[in-house]
Amino acid sequence: MTFDLIVFDWDGTLMDSEARIVNCLQAAFGDLGLKPPGREAARDVIGLGLDEALLRLHPGADPQTVRDLVTGYRRYFLEIDSTPSVLFAGARETLSELANEGYRLAVATGKGRVGLDRALADTGLGGLFHATRCADETFSKPNPQMLLELMDELGADASATLMIGDTEYDMQMAVNARTKALAVSYGVHPVERLMTHAPLDCLHDISALPAWLAGYGIG
Repeated sequence: MTFDLIVFDWDGTLMDSEARIVNCLQAAFGDLGLKPPGREAARDVIGLGLDEALLRLHPGADPQTVRDLVTGYRRYFLEIDSTPSVLFAGARETLSELANEGYRLAVATGKGRVGLDRALADTGLGGLFHATRCADETFSKPNPQMLLELMDELGADASATLMIGDTEYDMQMAVNARTKALAVSYGVHPVERLMTHAPLDCLHDISALPAWLAGYGIG
């Protein structure tokens, strides 16, 4: 295999959680009497760590306001909002196929640890991943630290590591970590924006991944 370690972003790559994230961001702002961000602005920060995302949406916010927004967002996302978050069609089958083929799988996500662990438990996918990193445990994307830690933990070389994601933050992180990147077109950032960071390719369906991997480097 050309790649030994495949690292997935979560939201927008494996799980369709855009609507829920946007709703919870807007609700957290509204609770503090702040003007909620528009849908496009809220979509644009999906993939960043929560603190970084909130500061982009509310530049110059003081630390207490950021903490209050974080608390409000997490309360809505984990306890109140019932907007469905479901795996993209084919994601479960694709992950199982890759695991059976011997690939090592990991997650690098802007989600917090509590949110990711809940998602892994709810989907039953936790056992397929060899390691995971969340933005509240280390530096947020596009800083390369999540990828560097995953590679170090699993003993993987950058040349044999592939980062898959739907945002330019994923693509930038891969560039910064000197790994290869593969974009997906069905998430929050448009293809044109993803391709400016020179990923190997852009898939329109996660189910196409096994065949793409099998053919990569041939010819």
